[in-house]
Amino acid sequence: MTAQITAVLGPTNTGKTHYAIERMLAYPTGIIGLPLRLLAREVYDRIVAVRGPSVVALITGEERIVPERAAYWVCTVEAMPEGMGCDFLAIDEIQLCADPERGHVFTDRLLNARGHKETLFLGASTMRSAIAAMVPKVHFMGRERLSTLSYSGSKKVSRLRPRSAIVGFSVDNVYAIAELLRRQKGGAAVVMGALSPRTRNAQVDLYQNGDVDYLVATDAIGMGLNLDIDHVAFSSLTKFDGRRMRPLMPNELAQIAGRAGRGMSNGTFGVTGEVTEMDPGVVEAITSHSFAPVRKLQWRNGDLRFGSVGVLIASLEERTDDEWLTRVRESDDLAALKTLAQEAEVMARASDVRSVRLLWDVCRVPDFRGISASEHAGLLSDIHGFLHQHGQVPDDWMARQVKRIDRSDGDIDTLSKRLAYIRTWTYVAQRKGWTRDEMHWRGETRAVEDRLSDALHGALTQRFVDRRTSVLLRRLKQKERLMAEVNDKGEVTVEGQFVGKLDGFRFRQDSASSPDEAKTLRAASLAAIVPQMHLRADRFYNAPDTEIDFTEQGGLMWGEMAVGKLVAGSEPLKPQIAAFVDDEAGAEIAEKVKRRLQHFIDRKIATLFEPLLAMSKDETLTGLARGFAFRMVEAMGILPRADVASEVKALEQDARAALRKHGVRFGQFTIFQPLLLKPAPVRLRLVLWSLAKELQEFPESPPPGLVTVPVTEGLPSGYWTVAGYRAAGDRAIRIDMLERLADLIRGQDTRGGFEANPDMLSITGMTLEQFSKLMEGLGYKAEKSERLKVKAAQGDPERPGPSDETQPPAPEETPVETPDAPPLSPPVEDPQPEIPTEISKSVPDMPPDALTMSAATAQPETATPVSPDVDAEGESAASAMPDTKAEPEMEVFYTFTWAGNRPSRQGQRPKQGGKPKPQGRGGPRGKGKADQKAKTFAAKPARREKQIDPDNPFAAALQGFKPE
Repeated sequence: MTAQITAVLGPTNTGKTHYAIERMLAYPTGIIGLPLRLLAREVYDRIVAVRGPSVVALITGEERIVPERAAYWVCTVEAMPEGMGCDFLAIDEIQLCADPERGHVFTDRLLNARGHKETLFLGASTMRSAIAAMVPKVHFMGRERLSTLSYSGSKKVSRLRPRSAIVGFSVDNVYAIAELLRRQKGGAAVVMGALSPRTRNAQVDLYQNGDVDYLVATDAIGMGLNLDIDHVAFSSLTKFDGRRMRPLMPNELAQIAGRAGRGMSNGTFGVTGEVTEMDPGVVEAITSHSFAPVRKLQWRNGDLRFGSVGVLIASLEERTDDEWLTRVRESDDLAALKTLAQEAEVMARASDVRSVRLLWDVCRVPDFRGISASEHAGLLSDIHGFLHQHGQVPDDWMARQVKRIDRSDGDIDTLSKRLAYIRTWTYVAQRKGWTRDEMHWRGETRAVEDRLSDALHGALTQRFVDRRTSVLLRRLKQKERLMAEVNDKGEVTVEGQFVGKLDGFRFRQDSASSPDEAKTLRAASLAAIVPQMHLRADRFYNAPDTEIDFTEQGGLMWGEMAVGKLVAGSEPLKPQIAAFVDDEAGAEIAEKVKRRLQHFIDRKIATLFEPLLAMSKDETLTGLARGFAFRMVEAMGILPRADVASEVKALEQDARAALRKHGVRFGQFTIFQPLLLKPAPVRLRLVLWSLAKELQEFPESPPPGLVTVPVTEGLPSGYWTVAGYRAAGDRAIRIDMLERLADLIRGQDTRGGFEANPDMLSITGMTLEQFSKLMEGLGYKAEKSERLKVKAAQGDPERPGPSDETQPPAPEETPVETPDAPPLSPPVEDPQPEIPTEISKSVPDMPPDALTMSAATAQPETATPVSPDVDAEGESAASAMPDTKAEPEMEVFYTFTWAGNRPSRQGQRPKQGGKPKPQGRGGPRGKGKADQKAKTFAAKPARREKQIDPDNPFAAALQGFKPE
């Protein structure tokens, strides 16, 4: 037969493959060989779309679809059936005859494969001389590129334009680029030759549909995959060819770069990352499609002899004298045959032509797994053994191999490895006669491959594609208005994709948004958020004060949403508001939120500081009393007495009485209003004080209800006073409790020394040891001693009991905590000028002999508690035993004396003219001498007891309750 042989040569994007499909469909039968399984599947789908699946067959190493009426065969070059009498035959990418690994297969097809009526060889122009020399009577057809290809230089990945493909030459490089594109551009599709057609098609669909604008691929895209690519960027100009790293040849670069600019659209190519600029000569060769012609074709003897294994190997290694042909380097199938030939058992099986042919067929199973040659040879030995002994691979063994792989969990690398493993068994299932039920195993392995392919596609998409950004970008490209919504939780979605959250009156955009799209997404989101903000602002303005609160750092909260903060005003009790409202919400919403917050904080201050504000507005206060009231307002209700000693001394009793009507207490250490020591006023006072001090971080208020708290370092000066405490040693005591303690100490002999009584310990809630440290912090000297414990009779009121560690009644009382804390220096004691001279012995600024203090007996912190088995005389049951001599029981006590240097006698001021001064109004009138006994006075004058009306009918009953 005289069939027409045509070589259609030209660069990429010339429509060669499309031309071949049209020519094949013009004949009743035809076959086309393609370089990649992926490309074969693409061509198969195109022909099925035109002629239907009943007449189109697909044969690859791992896939076999052969309908009964098959007329058109789409195959990989290696899987092309031999000896088929088709009218039309085509081989695509014929320039692969020069490929070191697969070239011998393409060369064999070039020399031996022919169609009855027409044969087409499609490829690069570099093959013209070789084809002319090897194929007689061949006709050449040149095709020009449909679009222009130009070089655009080097660009960063972040600056690559949409519809770009970035080419890498290793899996790690591809993954790294895809991850970078996900962070910066919203994602990328991934295409590699190792992917199954199902995974590859799903990834390509992501790109073709516009879900992502970038494609990251290996050089697999250079083999005829038709994609809408505008720019190709090379992340490397070298590759590993299976043996060594080598630079890519200009024709190889052109094959990949030519994927840019499909159809009539022009394309560009360049480099990215750390790749240096291309050589100008290489750029010129690519853009002008001028490359060195192919001089040698890879060849392996196709006339094999199967007399024995040795004869087969010898035929495979035969050389040729043809100047255009060079013997291919040792291929994987030949290496596997040589390895198996060293096994005695295999050689014993391969005893005739049939068994040697079978062994060769087994050795041609590709090493999809990519494991070591020895492990692959072991697998081939097992398969050969089954086929030789049983004529087929056992179903149970095959089932075990497939079941181990049939798992869709794991990461990308795990799924890719399983997908490579299942390809081995898919290949085995496709071999005719190797399994008992071929259709079952073909369907089973195909189903496992599909499941793994879907899982791998999902893993690739999840890792390298930001689905939200990709969807939004596609809608933006369609020039449509994005639809945004806000749910009841404040979550903002645009086109159903979460983009951020509405926190109060501020939009918190999701940080996962890529920088390029963040501005667009925010604009689209605010289109729906602003109306929602108006509704929320109205609801906030009408919300009760119970829904709003302030934090200890000055923040203002509406439920769990931050809506503003306090800022310092002209006066401490008049703070201003900074509302947290986005600028896009508008001035109306911002003003409404600010006004509502100002109303809240003004009412909160008016409520919590009502006694203080009422005193400042009292018109009856005049003169010094009014001035002192303003000092109290400036200090927000607490003034250390030492700071205003002269002003207090200048106040008349009437002025003090007027101030006391407003709850002002003139204590020995502090002037304060007790109502302002409650937890809520303290918390607000600390915030306002911190604002006035312009502190960066506001100190927290002490836990409510505690009489004493540990003193911690790093607190700003004046903190303890504002918090309502006074630092004394390693602890700080609440000022109202300190004044009660001072009342108890006034009646003690502070020069001769005294011991703490249970009332003192009860007020502070401390053990004796802790109390001693507190007294030292207040300026007293504590001397620790031991003595024989005195046994008190039952019911003796003078007998001291165990120390009471419970808290005294106080606002929001809680048990006292006594952790260790570093001590501070003792504070300076405040003067008490209004105390009469008779009781000056208890005031620290009076003569020193007047302020020596001593303490009551109590069990120390580590003392053993009194046993419950104590009898009426105070003796334990053990001491009552006749022949036991009890040891004397000792107790620890402290004696407290004033440690200041004040040169005066107890109860007297320094003598003038040899005579002591009168003791003042506190001394008894009508006596020639002052009473030398110590006096005890309360902080306020004792109330005069009201006389009982003799005409009152209850007088007799009330008189009966009086003590005798």
